[in-house]
Amino acid sequence: MRSAVRVVIDANQEFKFDLEEVQPMPHDVARGWLDEQFITLDCEPLRASGKVLLADKVLVVAQAAGAKLLGDPAWGAEFARAVSAVLAKPLVTVDLASMSLSY
Repeated sequence: MRSAVRVVIDANQEFKFDLEEVQPMPHDVARGWLDEQFITLDCEPLRASGKVLLADKVLVVAQAAGAKLLGDPAWGAEFARAVSAVLAKPLVTVDLASMSLSY
């Protein structure tokens, strides 16, 4: 089965991470990695209630990372592995222009 994460920053810029030959990240490790990045990148919850759903965390971490971190091969690969693991979906698109995820 094909496995990949695509991050669309805008109409002119996107990043694709092929996870076909990559070791899957355990769910708890992936969740911890995203939690760490959420704090490190000084992310804010999307919802006024302050509740942070995993999907929201993926969006705001990708947004805070921007092209600089997403373009870093090591960071980008870890982000993609974490996203694939926490969402448990083989194909994920993170669209920052619309702040949405699709599977």
